[in-house]
Amino acid sequence: MSTFQIKGWCPGALRPMMSGDGLVVRIRPHAGRLSAAQARGIALAARAHGNGLIDLSSRANLQLRGVRSDHHDALVADLDALGLLDPDPVAESRRNIVVTPFSGATGDECMLAEELERALAASDLVLPGKFGFAIDCGRKRVLDQVSADIRIERGAGECLIVRPDGATCGVAVKADEAAATALALAKWFVESGGISDGRGRMAAHVGKGATLPRALSGETLPVASAPRPEPGFTEEGALVAVAFGSMHADTLEVLARRASELRMTPWRMIFLPAVDEIPAGLDLVTRADDPILRIEACTGAPWCPQARAKTRRLAQRLAAHVPAGATLHVSGCAKGCACARRALTLVASGEGFDLIRNGTASDRPTITGLSADQIVSDPARYLGWL
Repeated sequence: MSTFQIKGWCPGALRPMMSGDGLVVRIRPHAGRLSAAQARGIALAARAHGNGLIDLSSRANLQLRGVRSDHHDALVADLDALGLLDPDPVAESRRNIVVTPFSGATGDECMLAEELERALAASDLVLPGKFGFAIDCGRKRVLDQVSADIRIERGAGECLIVRPDGATCGVAVKADEAAATALALAKWFVESGGISDGRGRMAAHVGKGATLPRALSGETLPVASAPRPEPGFTEEGALVAVAFGSMHADTLEVLARRASELRMTPWRMIFLPAVDEIPAGLDLVTRADDPILRIEACTGAPWCPQARAKTRRLAQRLAAHVPAGATLHVSGCAKGCACARRALTLVASGEGFDLIRNGTASDRPTITGLSADQIVSDPARYLGWL
C-alpha cells in the first residue's frame, strides 16, 4: 500500500501549497461566480505566473498550477486587482462555501452567500480546514452529495432552512436570518467539542449524539434532491466539463468571451448562463455519455510529490472500458484526493497498481502489484463490473 502525508489544510491564494510542478494556488470565487473580466484575468495570470494549467476542484474553486515561488507576490497583486482575495489566510480558509450554480425560486443564492461571507469574515471562529457550508436553495437540491457541514436549503412550504450535515431536518428561517443562524450553528459545533486535534466534521459530531440547542434544532425537511447534473444544455444555459477537472488557461479565456458570467461547480464543471452554443476546438466535455466522465483521477506523478505513478495516462487508456453508470477511480496514492466515495479503485504503489473493488483508495486491496500494461491488456479480467 502506498504511503501519503495528510496536510490537514487546503491551499489558498494567500497560503499556497507546494506540489511537484510548483505552487498550487487556489482561487475561491465569491458565491462561486466569476465575471467575464475576472475569468480573463485569471487566464492571463495562470500563464504569466504558472504553467497555464487550471484545475477545477470539488469545492467549486479554481487552482492555478506550476506557480513559481518568485512570482507569488505578483500573482497575489493580480488577484487582488480582480477582487478575488480575502484580507488574510485565516479569513480565506474560513470562507469555504459552495453555492448552487443554478437560479433558485427566489434568486437568494448570491445574497445569502454574501451575507454568510461577511458573517464569517467578522467572526473569530477557528474551524477545521475541511469544514464548509453549502447554499442549495433551489426547488430541488443539487448539492446533497457534495461535502458540507452546514447547509442552507429550501424546505417545505418555500421556507429556507439551516440544517447541520448528518441531521434529517433543519430549522426554518427567514432569508435575512440564514447567515446568522449558520454562523451560530458553526459556533455550537466548536463549543460543543466538535473539533479534535484540529479536525472535525459536523455529520460525525451529530452522529455521536451531540445535542443541538433548541434555537438551532428544527423539524423541517429539505426539498427533494435532483440527480447529479450532467454536461449539456439546460433552460438556463450550458454546463461544460473538462477531463479530470483540468484545463488550460486558453480554454477559460475562450469561455469568458462567450459568457458574461461563469459559475463554478463542485462537479468539476462550469455553468455558463444564457449560453446556447459551445465553442468548438476546446478541451471540453459536452456530452453526458462521454466515457471520460466515468473516471476520477488525481493529478498523479510527477505533478504531485506523493503520487507513485502517472494516473491520468492510465485513466485515458481505460476510459472506453468503463460501462455507463460505473465509476473507476485511479489514485496516485492511498490518500484518494480525486474521489472520496466507494468505487472500483486502482491505487499506485511502489510495486505497480493495487486493485480495490467497491472501496476507497485507503481500503485493503483485492489484487496488488498490477502494471499499467497488464491492466490495459486485459481490462475485462481486472475491471469487470459484475
